[in-house]
Amino acid sequence: MVSKRKLSKSDAHGDSLIAELPQTKKSRISCKEKTSAEDGVVENNNIFVQLVKSAGITLNAGERQNDIAVDQATFQKKLCQILRKHPFYPRIVQEFVSGLETHIKDRDQFRNCLLPCAPVRGEGTRNLVHSYCESLIKLLLGIETLQPAIITVLLEKLPEFFFDTVGTFGTNFPRLIVNQFKWLDKILDSKDLVMKLMQMVSVSPAPIQHDIITSLPEILEDSQQSEVAREVSQLLKRDNRLTVPILDALSSLDLDAGLLAEVRQSAMIIVPAVKLEDLPVVIKFILHNIKAVDAVEVISALRKNLDLSSCILPLQMLSSQSKLKSQPQTSSSTSQVSSSQNCVKLLFDVIKSAVRFQKGISEAWIKAIENTVCVSDHKVLDLIVLLLIHTTNTKSRKQIERVLRNKIPLGCVPEQLLQSAFRNHSLVIKDFFPSILSLAQTFLHSADPCVVSFGSCMYKQAFAAFDSYCQQEVVSALVTHVCGGNDVEMDISLDVLTDLVTLHTSSLICYATFVKNILDYTEKLNPQQIRKLFYILGELAFSQRQEDSYIQDDMHMVIRKWLSSTVPKYKQMGIIGAITVAGSMAAKRRKEDGCSLERTQQSEEHCRQLSILLDLERIGKSVVEDFSNDFVVDLTPAVDGVHLFPVKSLYNLDEDESQGTIVINLLPLLSQNWLGKSVDENTTRNQGKKIVSPECLSPSFRLLRLYTTEQHNGSMEEIDALLGCPLHLTDLEIEGNLDSLAKQEREFLCSLLFHSLNWFREVVNAFCQQQDLEMKGKVLTRLQNITELQNMLRKCLAASPGYVPPRAIFDCEALEAAPTINAVGLVKKKKTGEKKQKSEGSKDSSADHSQMEENPEGNQPEAETTQLEKDTTEKKSGIPLVQLQSYRAFFRELDLEVFTILHCGLLTKSILDSEMHTEAREIVQLGPAELVFLLDDLCQKLEHILIPPAAKRAPFLKQGKACRKIGFSHLCQRSSQEVAQCAVELLKPLCNHMENMHNYFQALMTENQGVVDGPRVNIQEHQLMSSCYQQLLQAFRFLFAWSGFSQRENSDLLRSALKVLADRLKPGETGFLLLEDLISESFHYLLNFQHSVPNFQCALTLTQLLIVIAEKPVASWKKDKIASLAKQFLCQSWMQLSGTREKGSQFSDALHTLLCVYMEHTDNILKAVEDISSVGVPELINSANDGYSSTYPTLTRQTFPVFFQVMMAQLENSARSISAGKPSDSSEVQLEKLLHWNMAVRDFHILVNLVKIHQDLGLTNHVPLLKKSLEQFVYRVKAMLAFNHCQEAFWVGILKNRDLQGEEILSQDSEENDPGEGVSQLPREDPAEGEGDISGSEGGSKHNDDDEESSE
Repeated sequence: MVSKRKLSKSDAHGDSLIAELPQTKKSRISCKEKTSAEDGVVENNNIFVQLVKSAGITLNAGERQNDIAVDQATFQKKLCQILRKHPFYPRIVQEFVSGLETHIKDRDQFRNCLLPCAPVRGEGTRNLVHSYCESLIKLLLGIETLQPAIITVLLEKLPEFFFDTVGTFGTNFPRLIVNQFKWLDKILDSKDLVMKLMQMVSVSPAPIQHDIITSLPEILEDSQQSEVAREVSQLLKRDNRLTVPILDALSSLDLDAGLLAEVRQSAMIIVPAVKLEDLPVVIKFILHNIKAVDAVEVISALRKNLDLSSCILPLQMLSSQSKLKSQPQTSSSTSQVSSSQNCVKLLFDVIKSAVRFQKGISEAWIKAIENTVCVSDHKVLDLIVLLLIHTTNTKSRKQIERVLRNKIPLGCVPEQLLQSAFRNHSLVIKDFFPSILSLAQTFLHSADPCVVSFGSCMYKQAFAAFDSYCQQEVVSALVTHVCGGNDVEMDISLDVLTDLVTLHTSSLICYATFVKNILDYTEKLNPQQIRKLFYILGELAFSQRQEDSYIQDDMHMVIRKWLSSTVPKYKQMGIIGAITVAGSMAAKRRKEDGCSLERTQQSEEHCRQLSILLDLERIGKSVVEDFSNDFVVDLTPAVDGVHLFPVKSLYNLDEDESQGTIVINLLPLLSQNWLGKSVDENTTRNQGKKIVSPECLSPSFRLLRLYTTEQHNGSMEEIDALLGCPLHLTDLEIEGNLDSLAKQEREFLCSLLFHSLNWFREVVNAFCQQQDLEMKGKVLTRLQNITELQNMLRKCLAASPGYVPPRAIFDCEALEAAPTINAVGLVKKKKTGEKKQKSEGSKDSSADHSQMEENPEGNQPEAETTQLEKDTTEKKSGIPLVQLQSYRAFFRELDLEVFTILHCGLLTKSILDSEMHTEAREIVQLGPAELVFLLDDLCQKLEHILIPPAAKRAPFLKQGKACRKIGFSHLCQRSSQEVAQCAVELLKPLCNHMENMHNYFQALMTENQGVVDGPRVNIQEHQLMSSCYQQLLQAFRFLFAWSGFSQRENSDLLRSALKVLADRLKPGETGFLLLEDLISESFHYLLNFQHSVPNFQCALTLTQLLIVIAEKPVASWKKDKIASLAKQFLCQSWMQLSGTREKGSQFSDALHTLLCVYMEHTDNILKAVEDISSVGVPELINSANDGYSSTYPTLTRQTFPVFFQVMMAQLENSARSISAGKPSDSSEVQLEKLLHWNMAVRDFHILVNLVKIHQDLGLTNHVPLLKKSLEQFVYRVKAMLAFNHCQEAFWVGILKNRDLQGEEILSQDSEENDPGEGVSQLPREDPAEGEGDISGSEGGSKHNDDDEESSE
């Protein structure tokens, strides 16, 4: 039945698409076709003209539309009556049509017949005619008598315009002709009309094809939609040019499920190649009418094929072209860029509409992103869609936050992805600003540092990309975080504001009032945060704008108030604020060049006020005098006074010890301060004695050397005597008799060593950059002194539990700097006192560095193991460790400039003696102990400041308040780019040192024929060199894992770093290599170190370093190399210097990581799991109790749980990645899926039986649930086969237990009751074996449980 459809005015208006013509343009027709030379009424004896006029329409020539004087229905009724009552009916119809054909030969008259008629507004007809009237042709098509003939005339007329352009006569005739067939109330022969139109599609040009196809939904009857849709879909396969109109038409038709899926698949294939302006139409069709069952699959395929980088490439090309062309072309390019951005915005509007109005689309899109595991598969599209869903669907917001929280730490959504989204799609993302602000605020509350960093990046990108309203909201949110009191949020927010004031000073000035309000909440800020705040305010206050002077006044007022306070905390804040503001003024003054007199006078006034505020002149004059009077005395044979220990001057590097030699008066000052605790300090002050704290020694010297450097243009000759002068200490040999000292004496000795170390660290800071050879030698000697004193300090700290060292860092609270060692260790040490004495006696000759500790217990020959092994053993035995790393807050920070010492050569055999005074010195070089000390500090700095894309750190809030940056105060004042630049400059000496390590261990293995614990191995030297190797690899990894290398502004720095490594293989040939080639050469250079790594930890670090290099970008051959390397390390025997295998929790953790790396990079995970379980595990079972697998020597009875855990996790991931079968899958695909399931089930079954025999309680608890899952899977297979009437494909049998020789095992009771079998050991017997491919078994506690199900 033919349906009636009502005509819409808006549709009619939209169908009348006419190109605008200039008013002065005349109609381009021949004189023969024109009825009159000018516009006017057509007057002739044509029967068509006469009948139409009598029915109420006057035909006009030229550019004037036809006039209608009656209602449309009245016209049709009149004309129909005239024709039917005409004496020559029905022949009159043919004459009428012939007259129409004659009339429309004139193009202007034909156009007038296709365009809407103009109503006549006479006095008598004002209310009779509607304001909008259809065209004459469409009115004639509404008359049943005329419709067939009119359709034929129009279709015959259509080919005349095949090769006309729209601009030739100002009208798109083909489109107007096709529009006449739309929304007709009744079509007599709709099937014939559609058939003719489809025939016309096959022969017409592309523009006409486009018009006909897109008009089909408005022409077809409901009953024809399915048949025509199938026919139109066939065109999609034949001609890709018609993709967009076909999809646009099909999206408006009612398609059956099969055809819809077929067309959707065809559309999915062309997504990567479709034009940008056509992409929204394609995406709209793909998202059209998705069923809930297919939603995840469709969305997953769509996000895989839809790549926004193809949308960005035209924008980048146009941008680059605009730089090369003239200004008019640049404006044209800008227009094209704007058009492209609008297309991208339209694309996301389509997605937004689908998310809003189609149920299940948002959930499916979130699920598709969640199911994406590979880091490289995540796109900018994913991030934008998540923001879109967060904005559109309020119910999914928590789910979006959870997805991002899970993805960010894994590196799936790195910050460069966020930056790319803001940089290239700011027009789209701006609509999601409320969600961006909400997510950023939420992320800053997170305990994960990666999530917090991502939230801060969202703030920075939003401020840089959006308008002033958004910028104000960002600043307000950051100020709220600062004033909230949460230490982590305060630090991150101040860091963000610091970046904004550095990069966008002019923009942030507008919101300086908001930032200034933080001054009201300074009670909650620590000294480091005060420094950041005043740096921000200083940059804003001393900008180029005059109206910012009110900020200067407020700052001056606050600082003056703090400096005049009697509370030490406020006075400290005032000093920090004043000095920071002074630095901002000085920096701004250096930038000013050629300023006006007014600005110069203003700057001088600021400097004068600040000088009065700080009394800088007095400070400059007294700094040298105060240091000399307080801490320096002449060297004399005897020292007056009563002290806790005898005074002895040590560590003198000056050859001339005659009259005039100075000495640092450390022990007397410390003794005076120590004894003064029991004396009333007011009494001391009343006697006129000046109290000098030894804690001021190092800070005062730092101030002195900075002042001297500034005054003498970097020269240190004025104070060079302090480099080699001795210290008043005591005979340090007493540290071997600590048990005979009282608690007060031991703690005094610890304080003395702390002050001595801090003095030497500041001396190295001061003189490390001096070029004088004698000074360089003394600096190296001071490094030796540091390593010696650290060894002594470890022993003293081990004997002094509960001791709190003197402060060395003063920009944090005292409680924040307290060490993590407590008095609990005293009880534990008393229980093992005898063992402690033995251990200390055996390790006196052992040198170490700041991260390694003395072992207070000697229950193993630990002198022959590395320090990492010592720490592991001590942790397992429950003995407290005294790690100097936990005392970082009590050591002076080393400056980055200190690492220029690494340019010195490495001395593998020490030539230094143990004397404290030497008159004759050889040329000193950097030794292994000093190298370990420097590398350890360098690694800590790089790890702290160069944040990797997916940092794996302890959560902020679990580390204690403000303890994260203790010891990195000076480092945090530098940007990560500056630190990375310094590290890149150190790459050459680091490569030299690592090659020395490689050569050392290669020579050692050659000399000892590959035996680690050979008779010629120097154990102490081997430990130091291993530590050096490990720290060198860590330094390389921290540098190249820096997330900043992914930013475009740091691409040159990355290239410079890679060039250093590539030059080691091809010197002088890397200048013009592409980035990919540099990465390849660097990868091969580092790969050469695989044969010389001394321990498993170094092997793991090398593998991680190669992964970091390979990810820029990763190639398949690099992935294979990494998998091969990881397997090589897993198949290698790793021995300790004691001759035993590496073991312990640290080794297990490293093994777990390396095994995961192997599984992730191998090309066939299931094959790798099967190889380990079918080859390595049987070898382990068949070995002795303390044996191992010959193929995988790292697989022992102690490490079996590690292998089991990793393999089970990989099997689970592999099973999850197997997509669900579809009826459309080929038989080969279905068979491959069954084979994958078969292998997975078999591996599961093997591992379950191994665990059951292994009798590990922690693993056995999981066996019943796992076996239940296996059985459920088997029964689901049976149900599926039964449902499909193919039960014969499944058979049930009883599997028998057999040994390795194939003999049936009748009973295992005797083996179960064997008392000699340990709980943690694997028996030699093989688990139950079976012939089936898919099996399930009954869970139980006995080993002879039979498996019940099997299929083939």
